[in-house]
Amino acid sequence: MAGTPAPFAPFEWMIAWRYLRARRAEGGVSVMTWISLIGITLAVFALIATLAVRSGFRAEFVDTILGANAHVTVYNLGAVDEQTGKLDRTIKDYAGMAERVREVEGVTRVAPLIKGQVMANMRDRNAGVQVFGITLADLQTIPRIANPETGLGDISRFGDGIAIGSGVARELGVTLGDRIKLISPNGVKTAFGTSPRINAYEVTYIFSAGRYDIDRVRVYLPFEEAQSFFNREGRADELEVMVSDPDIVDDMGLELIRAAGERSQIWTWRDASGGFLRALEVEDNVMFIILSILVLIAAMNITSGLIMLVKNKGRDIGILRTIGLTQGSVMRVFFICGAFTGLIGTAFGVILGCLFALYIDPIFSFVNAMMGGGVWDPSIRGIYHLPAKLEAKDVLSAVGLSLGLSFIVTIFPARRAARLNPVEALRYE
Repeated sequence: MAGTPAPFAPFEWMIAWRYLRARRAEGGVSVMTWISLIGITLAVFALIATLAVRSGFRAEFVDTILGANAHVTVYNLGAVDEQTGKLDRTIKDYAGMAERVREVEGVTRVAPLIKGQVMANMRDRNAGVQVFGITLADLQTIPRIANPETGLGDISRFGDGIAIGSGVARELGVTLGDRIKLISPNGVKTAFGTSPRINAYEVTYIFSAGRYDIDRVRVYLPFEEAQSFFNREGRADELEVMVSDPDIVDDMGLELIRAAGERSQIWTWRDASGGFLRALEVEDNVMFIILSILVLIAAMNITSGLIMLVKNKGRDIGILRTIGLTQGSVMRVFFICGAFTGLIGTAFGVILGCLFALYIDPIFSFVNAMMGGGVWDPSIRGIYHLPAKLEAKDVLSAVGLSLGLSFIVTIFPARRAARLNPVEALRYE
């Protein structure tokens, strides 16, 4: 119709802005507006901070898995030893098997391993450790182990001694240059049975993989020395395989088994840590739902404020309708009031949430100092610090949720204002 103003015309914005700035004495609800704005801000801040910590924790957890462990482990199904009657699962032609697996497309590294569990001793201290027998060249290709920024000592001297995790070093009270004893119950075979084997090795390298459960138990021994120590002369226990894209490792399973041989089997990093990853996913979904409810509660404050504003501005609505404003214009005026509060609150929440994610280390250090330390226990959580990773999709999901709820809850009181009968509004004026 000719002369009908376009939706969200300048005068609608002007009236909405006038109502938002109105004091309580003028029939406004500025206090409720501020409460709604602060509520939305804190809810969005909490949502973004939680999503950032969630993403950081998962990324750090997966990175420590992929940076210190095999993406795929190749085993031998084994055969029964006719002399002992025991199942022998060692790999005799480990060099040939490693070469065949290395030719599979996507494989970046293959390393034969010797594995065993022994007791480590230093003076009057003991610790159960897991020994990995590996060559120096293969050890230097493990990202989290060979990292010079977190390691102590010269990794090139690995062949002269032993490399231990920082947790093992702390448990035994040893440092570089000390000699520790490894004690294996299945040692030297004699005519009277098997006697324990005890060897002493110099600590030449101390690594920190970033995972408490790795640093606390893992020890690396030169491959040939490990073969001798565990009675594996000419054999290996398994092949440690790393691939270019760990996310598609399940799709490579059949090809890896074909390359390794018909009596082989594989165990991927998802098989080993799938329970942890599924637990993280469940926790992520639950936390998002809980915080979404928090955002909804904060958005409901906008509804309360608008209902009060409509009640206080009944006379104004009657006058505006009398001079020609349509129901749509009145509805848009009050929609702008509520949506503007949600928009500003969301913007402040995004700023605070992003700042928290970017400066989480000093913030957490301050909280830890205020609490007297010990807030973060790596023995329970696996990693040494509280990580945060700010991702665009997390921020956008928080913004979309907050604005969507703010706009939706604004519609109902805005429609109530638009349907107000001007005659009833002005009857007692």
